[in-house]
Amino acid sequence: MATQSVSGDSGSTFSALKALWPYMWPADRRDLKLRLVWATLLLFVAKAVLVMVPYFFKWATDALVGDAAAKPPLPDFLLAPVMLVIAYNVLRLVQLGFNQLRDALFARVGQHAVRQLAYRTFVHMHQLSLRFHLERRTGGLSRVIERGTKGIETIVRFTMLAMAPTILEFALTAGIFAFAYGWTYVAVIAVTVCLYVWFTVKISDWRITIRREMNDSDTEANTKAIDSLLNYETVKYFNNEKMEAERFDRSMARYEKAATLTWVSIGWLNFGQGVIFGAGMTTIMLLSAREVMAGTQTVGDFVFVNAMLMQLAQPLNFIGMIYREIRQGLTDLEKMFDLLDVSREVVDRPDARPLAVTEGHVEFRDVHFAYDPERQILKGVSFDVPAGKTVAIVGPSGAGKSTISRLLFRFYDVQSGQILIDGQDIDAVTQESLRAAIGMVPQDTVLFNDSIAYNIRYGRASAAEADVTRAAGLAQIGAFIDSLPDGYNTMVGERGLKLSGGEKQRVAIARTILKAPPLLILDEATSALDSHTEQEIQAALDLVSKGRTTIVIAHRLSTIVSADEIIVLKDGSIVERGRHANLLAQRGLYASMWDRQREATEAEERLRIARAADEEGVIVRRRTPEVAAGH
Repeated sequence: MATQSVSGDSGSTFSALKALWPYMWPADRRDLKLRLVWATLLLFVAKAVLVMVPYFFKWATDALVGDAAAKPPLPDFLLAPVMLVIAYNVLRLVQLGFNQLRDALFARVGQHAVRQLAYRTFVHMHQLSLRFHLERRTGGLSRVIERGTKGIETIVRFTMLAMAPTILEFALTAGIFAFAYGWTYVAVIAVTVCLYVWFTVKISDWRITIRREMNDSDTEANTKAIDSLLNYETVKYFNNEKMEAERFDRSMARYEKAATLTWVSIGWLNFGQGVIFGAGMTTIMLLSAREVMAGTQTVGDFVFVNAMLMQLAQPLNFIGMIYREIRQGLTDLEKMFDLLDVSREVVDRPDARPLAVTEGHVEFRDVHFAYDPERQILKGVSFDVPAGKTVAIVGPSGAGKSTISRLLFRFYDVQSGQILIDGQDIDAVTQESLRAAIGMVPQDTVLFNDSIAYNIRYGRASAAEADVTRAAGLAQIGAFIDSLPDGYNTMVGERGLKLSGGEKQRVAIARTILKAPPLLILDEATSALDSHTEQEIQAALDLVSKGRTTIVIAHRLSTIVSADEIIVLKDGSIVERGRHANLLAQRGLYASMWDRQREATEAEERLRIARAADEEGVIVRRRTPEVAAGH
């Protein structure tokens, strides 16, 4: 369903309603349509009853002052002043009851619209490209969606439950005044309403600018707060709590200024509305008082005019509030609709078919790719990964190694060339089937803030408990989980921060085992770990990749010496390829990288031995006096 662009500046309320209407009148929900019909009928009934209320007030007044000429067209048992007063209050309660029933019937309709649009926005966020998510600000994005959802509810509620009743009530009031008291009264009311609405619109337009400034500063403050909390440890490492607090407070100071101006402006708006309506009401009541004095109207007519005007004051106030709230709702919706208007960078073709993996042969044919046209990342890369074999990709930082995995997952589309799996161009298959066939163990494993079991089962949501346990065992983390007080129900914390790097990697391996994909990508899966943990994780990775077509994006060359082929990338091009021994014999880029890493590893090992010796010496020196004392 296409989303129409909505702007608070253009006042495109009807465009917003048109975009929201399919959600309020859902084609597949007959029950919600019936609720909307009944709510509309009750709206008309409630307004008809409301118009009758001042008549009973007029008749009761005339009866109390003894004006027999003003006998109302009612049954005799209702003509007593006491009965008229009771009837007046009963009608008020009846009208209130109809209004509440109408609101209750409409509540589910409105909330359904809110839920469906929020759901659609959430789904759309996951359909947008990796490029969008790498550039996004999580805190600001969550705030935009939160305010946009509230904006939907505001527009739905105020247009359906306030705007329509207000227009209907004004029409009925104008008709009654024209019929009973003449067009002079209607003209005064019309001028009052027009001035009231004009003033409200002008001031509200000014307030919208303030509101947008307030929203922007609120988004900025929320972004800074979330960013700071997500990087809690970094803040502590550099002792920058004060700097973070000052950054946050600067944003909140901007918000404070805009919020204060918002409250000041609403004060001026309410005062101006009161002056305009007060002037109109004074004029109408002076006209009625003159006619009462002339004997052409009764005291009950004077009371009736006052009651009708007081009754009209409420919907008039609603007109101002409706306009303000809808404009503010549209302002809040702007960025949410902008999100929905962001085009998906990677889209399935209309004739896309599910990927059929028969062997697992992967082929890159003359692939060119650039994130930015000014900077080419891959320059005509071609290589094969035979079914069931392991191909490692190495090279300096920025050579394009991780880009290959992103292209294989089709997070981006290549500019030219082809990527094939068993002879099928991945551009011609569905993204869902493509990603279902590939497993990934990334360098930086980020877990959901849930239990260990949930994070492992994320590989296959329908997996039985026994399958989760088996996957954890194969990933060599089962014993560790069993040793925890809560076992598989242990919460891992935000982004998995309660677990060590090695434990997070094992969880990632376990969920990949559970997924059981025919193709596997290991994206520098051990580069952030110490040597001992690396060896343990590497054993689990070897088990996972056995019998699967595997692409290893490697930082530590010691992990890929047994690969069937090693591809060396530099500046987006393949400069060397072959097995480990052959590449060492060539004495090229791979051999120089190997030598540097070996020297670094040997230096690390010498340092470890020296530290161990120093610690042993300290222990011996501490024991010597005790041994001497023993002799």
